[in-house]
Amino acid sequence: MHMDPNVSPIIAIEHLSFTFPDNTVALKDVTVDIAPNQVFVVFGPSRSGKSTLLRVLNRLSDLSEGAQRQGRVFFNGRDIFSPAVDVTELRRRLSMVFAIPTPLPGSIFDNLAYGLRMAGIRDAQTIERRITRALEQAALWDEVKDRLQSSAFALSGGQKQRLCLARSLAMEPDVILLDNPTSGLDPLSTATVEDSLIELKSRYTIIMVPHSVQQAARVADRAAFLMGGELIEAGTGRQMFANPKDRRTEDYVVGRFG
Repeated sequence: MHMDPNVSPIIAIEHLSFTFPDNTVALKDVTVDIAPNQVFVVFGPSRSGKSTLLRVLNRLSDLSEGAQRQGRVFFNGRDIFSPAVDVTELRRRLSMVFAIPTPLPGSIFDNLAYGLRMAGIRDAQTIERRITRALEQAALWDEVKDRLQSSAFALSGGQKQRLCLARSLAMEPDVILLDNPTSGLDPLSTATVEDSLIELKSRYTIIMVPHSVQQAARVADRAAFLMGGELIEAGTGRQMFANPKDRRTEDYVVGRFG
């Protein structure tokens, strides 16, 4: 489970368990470290706890009233569940992009400016610079630069997904959490998003639930295989997809069960 001993993890998950109010166990005693500046993929069959894991990392899981959590999660060495943590700030630092893109009403520009203004950024030049850079990083700038004032709803599905990615990037987070970000996209848009991710890891840490095993194998620097809420194994992308240690991982990767 261990990464390079010389690199401090940006996120350290220790004995994390999570049970929903209806007693469904989503995560069971998960321990794994995530290094900075890499694409870390969490994969496994449906209902294996992948999305729950992402939601715990920025405390969206707090919204499940009556759920129970054991264990600890450290972000840059600080326990994210400590009473001193500002949850709004935490969610800005660990920014989530969902499977279904949800543009806000208004223009493309407004979609990106809204979060910046909410964060107290008023300087028009700063806003413009961050919007331009975020759209470039999300591989959307060339397609929308001449129509920033037109409605975000007029974008295609793939463009909306990249807009939501850009909206996260404009906030300059440390970590981007991607829950199946290409599920509704055609192969070309999917490839564009994957290429963006590989570029982005020089600045960000990306934690992603992939659309498929094939996608996981294409983008993962490291990967963790979850099944029934348990971490079966974690390792480098190459090792996990070419030479998994656990029979269950191998069965899943080669498609013996799904």
